[in-house]
Amino acid sequence: MYGAHDVRVETVPDARIVEPTDALVRVTRACICGSDLWPYNSMPTSETGNRMGHEFIGVVESIGTDVRTVKKGDLVVAPFAWSDGTCEFCQQGLQTSCLHGGWWGGTELDGGQGEAVRVPQADGTLVGLPVGPDHALMPSLLTLSDVMGTGHHAALRANVRPGKVAAVVGDGAVGLCGVIAARRLGAEQIIMLGRHADRIALARRFGATDVVSERGDAAIERVGELTGGLGAHSVLECVGHGESMRTAVGIARAGGAVGRVGVPQEATIPNAQPTFYGNITIAGGPAPVRAYMHELMPDVLEGRIEPGLVFDRITNIDGVPDGYRAMNDREAIKVMIEF
Repeated sequence: MYGAHDVRVETVPDARIVEPTDALVRVTRACICGSDLWPYNSMPTSETGNRMGHEFIGVVESIGTDVRTVKKGDLVVAPFAWSDGTCEFCQQGLQTSCLHGGWWGGTELDGGQGEAVRVPQADGTLVGLPVGPDHALMPSLLTLSDVMGTGHHAALRANVRPGKVAAVVGDGAVGLCGVIAARRLGAEQIIMLGRHADRIALARRFGATDVVSERGDAAIERVGELTGGLGAHSVLECVGHGESMRTAVGIARAGGAVGRVGVPQEATIPNAQPTFYGNITIAGGPAPVRAYMHELMPDVLEGRIEPGLVFDRITNIDGVPDGYRAMNDREAIKVMIEF
């Protein structure tokens, strides 16, 4: 990406092993993330450009001399952040705060939206998949790299519990996966705040019991009507705008919790006084999806959840620039790239 709305497909130097803890992965599936749309709309013009993509599945082509948990030929999924798996934060299940980890892409490291990736800290990062690269569940397994794990993180941070009321702010792929997560954790009433017909239909399929298409104060009022004037026990904020956070805080009941996983686009959290006087917990951040992969994978493999349904467009590497446009114009929920 060279700037706002300027995505190009280029040939870059081949990925290669640099450190003994590296693995070289040939990408078979990748995708475009909603968070990629933030720089797509705001990135200043760059002469070097940034390599993009942080969600991918691929085949291990070679490994460094210190790698022990994967081998050549393994099919693996990579979380959106790489981590060593051994530091204090990784041991706590917070791999996005790894002391020796980092993020894909930029100017130095390969991005997932490319043919191959050098994976640092391969032992702590990659997770093997027990299926072949053309398995029918590839789309759902790919969501474990980010959106399904992020929706799950939002639900956990919002303290979703059996029999309680959960509300999801944002009908993108993460919000839709948040509906799956809320249902999986036992929420009795799940309110989706969104207004796009295709996304609403998918939310209902995933388990949403109610849909609120209003915005702002009207949305807050409508959620109040659906919850007997009390609000939701758990609110999953999956957008990152100041307005979406204001709505999330406004629909949380006293003593409730907001799990925020939308990358924040504002410097401050709105409505500080209502959250204080309502004893509302606000928690969240970049989801440590590596910590959730082994928990969520059996549900995918056994068909209990189908997060791969968020992919409604498939393209190849040459179609990536138009894939960004389609997601930005709301023509697609989430675009998958096949190699």
